[in-house]
Amino acid sequence: MIRVVLAEDQTMVLGAFASLLDLQSDIEVVATATDGNQALEAVAEHRPDVLLTDIEMPGRTGLDVAAELHRLGDPTRVLIVTTFARSGYLRRALDAGVSGYVLKDAPIDDLADALRQVHAGKRVVAPELAVAAWDNADPLTDRERELLREVLTGASNAEIAARLHLAEGTVRNYLSGAMAKLAAQSRSHAARTAQERGWL
Repeated sequence: MIRVVLAEDQTMVLGAFASLLDLQSDIEVVATATDGNQALEAVAEHRPDVLLTDIEMPGRTGLDVAAELHRLGDPTRVLIVTTFARSGYLRRALDAGVSGYVLKDAPIDDLADALRQVHAGKRVVAPELAVAAWDNADPLTDRERELLREVLTGASNAEIAARLHLAEGTVRNYLSGAMAKLAAQSRSHAARTAQERGWL
């Protein structure tokens, strides 16, 4: 029996996944969570074989949860299931130690099969994402990504400089570099572009 913790912030989708997976004779959903922090608590309590998680959730994203489990050396394998067919997310997921990445529009039998493969120690990636990932490498540095995330909050350069203990000119230089790499006309355009590509 493959023991699964299911993390998804949309209650209707969570219930549907749980019901459909429970129809599989070799899969048992032992707990559900609606945000990233609950997902970590459920994994710690139930010690599942696989955590099946969405990316976008309150508290912590599925990628944050995967990275934390990886950091802790937790043996639970992580399978991401998401609507986001973004190659940047896939690269970040693999960096976080995720074992699989599939899309929500796949048939439930494909999802169950992906769970079985991940449980068996294999890596599963939706084919259309695997191809896109090689063609769409993230050009940003960690610092540029950090600053673009701040831009998304609506912070000015001065506010970002104060928060991150940098000179305002340094912030401006990093953001200019990011804008050039992304062929963006403004810092907010650069931040949106990076977000859409899954790089933030």
